[in-house]
Amino acid sequence: MPPVVNRRGFVAAAVSSVAAGAFVASARSGQAAESPAEPFRYCLNTSTIRGQNVGIVQEVELAAKAGYHGIEPWINELDKYVKDGGSLADLKKRIADHGLTVESAIGFSAFLHEDPAERQKGLDEAKRCMALVRDIGGTRIAAPPVGVTDKTGLDLFQLSDRFRALVELGRQEGVLPQLELWGFAKTLAHLGEVAFIAAECGQPDALCLLDVYHIYKGGSGFGGLGMFPGSRMQCFHVNDYPADPPRDTIKDEHRVYPGDGVAPLGEIFRTLSDNQYRGVLSLELFNRSYWQQDAFEVVKTGLEKTRAAVTKALG
Repeated sequence: MPPVVNRRGFVAAAVSSVAAGAFVASARSGQAAESPAEPFRYCLNTSTIRGQNVGIVQEVELAAKAGYHGIEPWINELDKYVKDGGSLADLKKRIADHGLTVESAIGFSAFLHEDPAERQKGLDEAKRCMALVRDIGGTRIAAPPVGVTDKTGLDLFQLSDRFRALVELGRQEGVLPQLELWGFAKTLAHLGEVAFIAAECGQPDALCLLDVYHIYKGGSGFGGLGMFPGSRMQCFHVNDYPADPPRDTIKDEHRVYPGDGVAPLGEIFRTLSDNQYRGVLSLELFNRSYWQQDAFEVVKTGLEKTRAAVTKALG
């Protein structure tokens, strides 16, 4: 059952300072279209080659060599890099020297948790993760529904309040959270929930993070993408899925290269383009068979297939 929306008064302050405005402009930069047939930029989410265990330094080199514009690392990779003696300042320079941008990062903080103490722990973890992302030159981080994935019947107005707190924290830290849809969750599995919370949080710089696979898994129709203007998204997770297993049993590991499945990628890319989306398409896969292959070949093939799918849709 979708969460219940209770009637109550809701007032959201949306006053931004000059400094905050400058930060938002920076966080939304780098959106120039390459061509009418290829208006997006391309990013590697490092889960795509997680199984090869090459580490963040080599992932940066592989992404640049293959021709990506950006990279989307996971927080646990950054933690390991630092634990092993790596310098975030050095990593930031390495990323920039390779001509890449840090488009987003994947972290997990329970900022929506029902328990106030656990929710504060989630905000503290979010702040820690934001600092890591900022130190490598990033300005955005994923904000999935950790802590409420098994909850139903939640008040969406309350969830909007909690997301607003995270956005305000992100503005202070210089790293904007992106409200992420998770199709397997019982809360924030539908496009409508994401749109509602992003709208009712009352923040002009609130961002959303959507994903081809998760939209399908959650049961929303792809026509709903038309409700998300390009100005409210800077990163879009791209992948494909097969016809089998069916929606109710399909898992992350079944994701395939764009164009190798049955997702309506033509409709998706046309809708994004029509909505003036000019952010990145971040290739996020968890396919175990790809993890058994050469990491560069996977990265290269993923970019080639993504670009081919975009050109087919818009060319």
